[in-house]
Amino acid sequence: MDIKDVLTIRETIQQAKAHEEETGHLCSLLEKEIPKLHSAIRLPNENAANALVDFVTRYIEHVPDFVEAISNVTNEARVFDYAETFLRIAKDYFLNPPDIIEGHQGMDALMDEAYLAHRLMEEVNDRFISHCGAPLAPMDMTRSNLIIHHLIGEPFANELDMAVQYSVELCMGKEKVFAHTDFQNYLAEHRQHGWQKELNAWPCLAHDLDITLSFTEPNTRPEEKTAQHSKQPTPSSAAAESTSDLSSYISTPKGSLH
Repeated sequence: MDIKDVLTIRETIQQAKAHEEETGHLCSLLEKEIPKLHSAIRLPNENAANALVDFVTRYIEHVPDFVEAISNVTNEARVFDYAETFLRIAKDYFLNPPDIIEGHQGMDALMDEAYLAHRLMEEVNDRFISHCGAPLAPMDMTRSNLIIHHLIGEPFANELDMAVQYSVELCMGKEKVFAHTDFQNYLAEHRQHGWQKELNAWPCLAHDLDITLSFTEPNTRPEEKTAQHSKQPTPSSAAAESTSDLSSYISTPKGSLH
């Protein structure tokens, strides 16, 4: 992995954060979307727009963290060659944004780029689970991706999804990875022993961004909410039900930032 790429992405994020502090561009866009948000996305009564900006910011910042973590995990297991293509594409979404994002600026643009990167890794993990019974890496950003999809809005979010699907199809055309001995050993190890070693070394892989957004019923007691969050990264039953509800909601017309 070229550490310079990760540093460049982090510098780009810092510049966008400075732009946001100066202009409030993303905050003003998100504020207009709050009345349109699905009921499963529960925000604080005060400073809801700022809570969303914080959520989006951490979603964006997770991209270089994930790239660094997955690079190290797969390097140590001698299977980096099989992750390199996906990681390079994820980095390129930031370093060389696709034309589809042209015209967006600051944190607004980085939200699009981060969505592409996170959705790419989600799709890659899904393919690996389907073929091998184990993911390439243990993170799960599905719920966060659903929320960002909603914030970006349709049809643009769907266009980003199509771009991701195209990239994955190109990469997964080389499915010899699944038959390689080193990779089979890597998957067998984690099927048998789990991912605790990697999660201890790279806690960002287990972070659940949804803790700032409540996926509980409105009448859920505070102690119940605390108990649900303490079980991370396994989603609670209430979270799973709300996620399913939100997933179905994506197929209906929504607001759009763009």
